[in-house]
Amino acid sequence: MSIDVSKYSNFTVLDHPLLQHKITMLRDIHTGTNQFRTLVSEIATLMGYEAFRDLPTEDIEVETPIETCQSPVIAGRKMAIVPILRAGLGMVDGILTLSPTAKVGHIGLYRDPVTHEPHEYYCKLPRPIEQRLIVLLDPMLATGGSAVDALNLIKQHGGKNIKFMCIIAAPEGVARVCEAHPDVKVYAGHLDRELNENKYICPGLGDAGDRIFGTK
Repeated sequence: MSIDVSKYSNFTVLDHPLLQHKITMLRDIHTGTNQFRTLVSEIATLMGYEAFRDLPTEDIEVETPIETCQSPVIAGRKMAIVPILRAGLGMVDGILTLSPTAKVGHIGLYRDPVTHEPHEYYCKLPRPIEQRLIVLLDPMLATGGSAVDALNLIKQHGGKNIKFMCIIAAPEGVARVCEAHPDVKVYAGHLDRELNENKYICPGLGDAGDRIFGTK
């Protein structure tokens, strides 16, 4: 049974042509580790540019070589970037390119090979987390279990304003995250067809962590 994700108002597919071009290169089985790692970072930057359009701003006084004027800057505390270990690490530098002063936390989850459900082994978040925009990162949104658990952890620590960014999403994962956390804005670079019997995204790009770090 197909899943209609268009009903989820908090889910957005970013369809910029440059983004889609790089995702196609990412999928290719012949793309090596170095190029794959570079592409993931570049894709994260392109996605962040689109996903951060609604960042709040405030005017400050700036003296130009000509005169003094009021000009906008990003308002509020620095954002918190939180990758889901380990594949999410590949997206961190891409977001830091846009916001170099952002704080970085980490959430460690591993997937049970039998049940395919996530298990937490590490959580370290910047403080005060409740005052920051939190950007949760994971290249793949498959079953949605890891993303839901990571979002639960962030909220348990006081996080409120959260965006989740993934490069490839399966409809099953989108539905699970959007229904569990309707207040979280979810951004994907591409919505793929489905999960297979092993809970891998089809057509997908394989195991993102293995391809980023050159492991099997």
